[in-house]
Amino acid sequence: MNIRKNDLVKVISGSSRGKEGKVIRTITSKSKILVQGVNIIWKHMKRSQQHPHGARIQKESPINVSNVLLVCTSCNKPTRVNYKTTSGGDKNRICKKCKQVITES
Repeated sequence: MNIRKNDLVKVISGSSRGKEGKVIRTITSKSKILVQGVNIIWKHMKRSQQHPHGARIQKESPINVSNVLLVCTSCNKPTRVNYKTTSGGDKNRICKKCKQVITES
């Protein structure tokens, strides 16, 4: 997966199309990510000591990685990712639009 935690992504398909958000968590086994403020669902909670009358809680639901694009930190545009290996053996993510290294947020 070319998306990592704390990356800024833009949703390109689905009901939340056009929204941007920060990646909270990645689920690599299912190719899904949790994006802050995107794909919000209602979770109905049973009565418990924390919620004596029950509760309805809003939380983010996972979204497929193929439905988002990484936002480049230098040109601030959604872009696909290319990889380039340095002489030291490090693998850097490169923006396909501006050819700059995408840095961690």
